[in-house]
Amino acid sequence: MSKPVVAIVGRPNVGKSTLFNVLAGEMISIVKDTPGVTRDRIYADVNWLDKEFTMIDTGGIEPESKDIILSQMREQAQIAIDTADVIIFITDVRQGLVDADSKVADMLRRSGKPVVLTVNKVDNFDKFMPDVYEFYNLGIGDPVPISAASRLGLGDLLDEVIAHFPEGTGEAEEDERPRIAIVGKPNVGKSSIINKLLGENRVIVSDVAGTTRDAIDTEIIHNGKEYVFIDTAGLRRKNKIKEELERYSIIRTVTAVERADVVLMVIDAVEGITEQDAKIAGIAHERGKGIIIVVNKWDAIEKNDKTTREYEGKIRQVLSYLPYAEIMYVSAKTGQRLPKLYDMIDMVIENQTLRISTGVLNEIMTEAVAMQQPPSDKGKRLKLYYITQVSVKPPTFIIFVNDKALMHFSYTRYLENKIREAFGFRGTSLRFIIRERKEKDQ
Repeated sequence: MSKPVVAIVGRPNVGKSTLFNVLAGEMISIVKDTPGVTRDRIYADVNWLDKEFTMIDTGGIEPESKDIILSQMREQAQIAIDTADVIIFITDVRQGLVDADSKVADMLRRSGKPVVLTVNKVDNFDKFMPDVYEFYNLGIGDPVPISAASRLGLGDLLDEVIAHFPEGTGEAEEDERPRIAIVGKPNVGKSSIINKLLGENRVIVSDVAGTTRDAIDTEIIHNGKEYVFIDTAGLRRKNKIKEELERYSIIRTVTAVERADVVLMVIDAVEGITEQDAKIAGIAHERGKGIIIVVNKWDAIEKNDKTTREYEGKIRQVLSYLPYAEIMYVSAKTGQRLPKLYDMIDMVIENQTLRISTGVLNEIMTEAVAMQQPPSDKGKRLKLYYITQVSVKPPTFIIFVNDKALMHFSYTRYLENKIREAFGFRGTSLRFIIRERKEKDQ
């Protein structure tokens, strides 16, 4: 089930981050009145009329700029454009139509993607509509007037955006083959792992660019079973500015993870786990994917009998929110342990799709409650009535209680641990939805 991707593009200071923040419902991007400050988290999941999509905010495009940061923003916006299903092109009614807008429009026209032309800062429709008509000159469709800051016209804009989504978007795909995204920072050996797996199997079924996405899909047959590997490693930029590289890889990572069942999070054994690794792993965790941490270049590490345990300790410490993730130590160079990846992937997918009967779940919960009393507050104690599993990928459970406010995070974690003790669920996150049911409903 793949969500469409919507990219917001335009030159600096036309209000891209303001619109992004309003639609995302929280202050995610940094908004300042200086070109080039959008540096923060750049993607969010948005829901409009029961249609879900992933929205990407890009740095402003300065088509002719020689400034290194702005030229990198242009490259980054190009990646977002290549990755997107629909593009929101923002202009500014107060600055009017400027030459840079025409150049951005040319870039978008060449992409062949659906573009929704949006004219921002229209705080008063009667006053500004004559100025909005000027944007017809860009020749990329009817301009949609909005004011992101005043939240005007956003419904019309979103209606227009979702009208362009590909047919059947968000519906379950027929393709039942396991999809595995290989993610991680640049230069940790993602491509080498794919190449080695291909070399071992000698079967390249097809090697074509993923349909509407900017990641390469490689089909590999292992022991008669087909796997689709989504490689985000196609990123080879010459620039060395760290944040920009990070933003490029995050755009790629979000869209690849979205399409995958299992995520292979590749870490460089020599460099060790970093903060950026934690960010990338967090994307997979938030989206409830199966996660295998693949420590590559293990052959380059000097080892004694404690090395593996100490190394795992460091990973678990940095990725403390991923206690369920599996860890494998491999070498793409020598091929060490790579064939075992398939067994691990199969196991994680099995756990992602595992269903537990309601009767068994309630037995586990009753036993857990008997062993550790639920929390209470001001004399009122939490009562747990019932638990049932409602979906898979990731396994998702609803717990009915008397008062949601009493259901502390720590008690949910305790119940999760009890369920894991019984069924493992290795490699996959579990989701818990807490619902209130009054005592008289019982």
